[in-house]
Amino acid sequence: MAEADNEESELIIEQIEIGSMANFTYIVGSRSTREVAIVDPAWDIEGLIKHLEERDYTLTAALATHYHPDHVGGGMGGHSIVGVAELMEHKPVKVYAHKHEADGMKKVTALSDSDLVKVDSGDTLDVGNVQIEFLHTPGHTPGSQCFRVRNTLVSGDTLFIDGCGRVDLPGSNSEDMYHSLQKLKSLPDDTLLLPGHNYSQVPNATMGETKARNSYLSVQNLETWAQVMG
Repeated sequence: MAEADNEESELIIEQIEIGSMANFTYIVGSRSTREVAIVDPAWDIEGLIKHLEERDYTLTAALATHYHPDHVGGGMGGHSIVGVAELMEHKPVKVYAHKHEADGMKKVTALSDSDLVKVDSGDTLDVGNVQIEFLHTPGHTPGSQCFRVRNTLVSGDTLFIDGCGRVDLPGSNSEDMYHSLQKLKSLPDDTLLLPGHNYSQVPNATMGETKARNSYLSVQNLETWAQVMG
């Protein structure tokens, strides 16, 4: 489990590669209060809980980038993946999902409305002394969202360092993805991008570095985008 935080700063961000699909789970929180949120907990809930306890972190929330089982648990390809439901058996916290993702979350994870906090783009959550902003970035799924934490972006399956999330799945939309990528492209070049999967030669990069290497971010208009996406 790799840690990617600055010991001198208030912000804790840990990037943890987990599972058989090269997923990244993230721990985001406040160094002074030791309060943290966990992003996309799945695959090894016992190991993640142990990780939190070893560092004396207090878990206050779970954040979902989108409802696919490799990110939040549930049935996938005939297999069952542990995720937020199993996490809540040990650490009963609220799960924050975009309002357009709530129905998918309930179907995949069997969570109830009372387990979920439905958020919208621009909403914020304070975790100790650190504020997390929710950014709605549809395309991969209708309610896909990213999390902006100071100068860092946790992008889920919306944006990878060398690509973007699939748009050929149920609920995905290529035009929505184009607009979401344009939205993220406008972030400052020194923003640190933390993707949902380890699909590149490097686990993270700045937005400037990503724009220089990611061909999907160089597309200038919808007509060209449609050609690129086939």
